[in-house]
Amino acid sequence: MNPIYSGLPTTIFEKMSAIARETGAINLGQGFPDAPGPLDILESAADALLTRSNQYPPMAGLPELRHAIADHYRRHQGVDFDALSEVVVTSGATEAIAAAIFAILSPDDEAILIEPLYDAYAPLVRRAGGVVRTIRLQPPTWRLDPADLDAAITARTRLIIVNNPVNPTGTMFDRKTLTAIADRCVADGIIALCDEVWEHVRFGPDHIPLIAMPGMRELTVKIGSAGKIFALTGWKVGWLIADMALAGVIAKAHQFLTFTTPPNLQWAVAEGLAKPDGWFDSMRGGFAAARDRLVGGLRGAGFTVLPSDATWFVSIDLAASGIALDDVTFAERMAHEAGVVSIPMSAFYESDPITSIVRLCYAKDDATIDGAVRRMAGFRAKLAP
Repeated sequence: MNPIYSGLPTTIFEKMSAIARETGAINLGQGFPDAPGPLDILESAADALLTRSNQYPPMAGLPELRHAIADHYRRHQGVDFDALSEVVVTSGATEAIAAAIFAILSPDDEAILIEPLYDAYAPLVRRAGGVVRTIRLQPPTWRLDPADLDAAITARTRLIIVNNPVNPTGTMFDRKTLTAIADRCVADGIIALCDEVWEHVRFGPDHIPLIAMPGMRELTVKIGSAGKIFALTGWKVGWLIADMALAGVIAKAHQFLTFTTPPNLQWAVAEGLAKPDGWFDSMRGGFAAARDRLVGGLRGAGFTVLPSDATWFVSIDLAASGIALDDVTFAERMAHEAGVVSIPMSAFYESDPITSIVRLCYAKDDATIDGAVRRMAGFRAKLAP
């Protein structure tokens, strides 16, 4: 068996969601909404399934979706891409990330990962034969220190993976930080793999795509996700955008991973990406209200909540809340004793993790949020000195 995979534990998301299924606990762990998603997009997918082709679409994606993706970013982020040579549709953003890593890295190339991080990055880098080097963000601000980036870069650095907005912290890199990353990439010829799936789910400043920074057009692979934009996580429709030469090589990796993506979902996503600006504003407003409801309830219950400007997640600082438990113990006890599932932040580290932070997903309806807050308040009271 391949040791990269055989030595891995079951993901924390599956472990905690299994507890929720077994016990009936409220699941604020794994990041998925409990709403069904936009009805018009669902109807478009259903109609396409019955009335349009269900045979293999083009490997790189339906032309309608690739044009819709290019048009969408031109309208929302002011960046221009050629739909047919620089856009590749994938079966979810994680597949796009995998294809990019496999296409870019050769054995012994180094990849810089920023902790806390999405747990798929490191195994994929290692499966490509790459070497993982990590730098880390520190709570409560989770800011990137350019000096840490400088220290991580070597002559063998080929790739840096930049997740922005950042999961699991719910923060966003500002222009100064992105400029620092871009400057290092340009100076050393490092490719930036930009996991930007949360680009529309942010509540502060506009999202700044790294690919738009000076010198980064030929050095960036931009990743997007319909599942995150439209809160349809099970659809697994993603895409990657890159300069023609880079996109062409990554597409060759994609063709031997999933080859293609269900055509009915592609047609529906193409329609969704053309929605008016007001729809995206309203979507953000709904998630912001859910975030504020959960944060207000948690603070009222005595928890210290870290700032969150993006994604579907907020984090509580156990130590700052006066709770003398590590994150794994707290998460397991709260799941079994209070019936609320969370994710310990230590799961997002390669080694030497921070163990005082727990992440919660607020993409739920008001009743679910209120019920979770009540249970957590009772659990918090039980833990009080």
